[in-house]
Amino acid sequence: MKEENKLLKFVYTFFLGLLLAMFVGFGVNTFYEGPKAPEYPSSTMAIYGDKAPSEEQIAAEKAYNEEQIAYNESLKPYSRNVSIIVLLSAIALISLSLIYVSKIKILADGLMMGGLFTLMYSIIRSIISENSKYIFVTITVGLITVAYLGYRRFVHPELKVKK
Repeated sequence: MKEENKLLKFVYTFFLGLLLAMFVGFGVNTFYEGPKAPEYPSSTMAIYGDKAPSEEQIAAEKAYNEEQIAYNESLKPYSRNVSIIVLLSAIALISLSLIYVSKIKILADGLMMGGLFTLMYSIIRSIISENSKYIFVTITVGLITVAYLGYRRFVHPELKVKK
């Protein structure tokens, strides 16, 4: 029965962490909408077969390709901004986990896991931004946060968080 309880606690902790990361990710997506992707022109959707595409179709496809390039470029700063928002959320979740570790351990574990999943999402979004300096900063903040978390949770868990 005790093994079953440990497994149930692990599943709960993992699920809480996953839900927290999804909550942050979808919350950012809901309230901070990204650039809209261009629609592929319907005039070029036909398969040409033996006949060559018309000048109009070639122009429409060229315009679409230019819009797609502009869209891809607009995604970079958007991904950087999302990464910043999510990184701050991850740090907040990890901080909350340190506050609640001595009060409600299972909740603190779920907050910690959610913070770690959210941190990973932030790093992925920073990579999408294609800004190497920002990627480095995000990974550095993540490394420092995780190292401190590990130190506080596993090396010196007796340290109290000041409120």
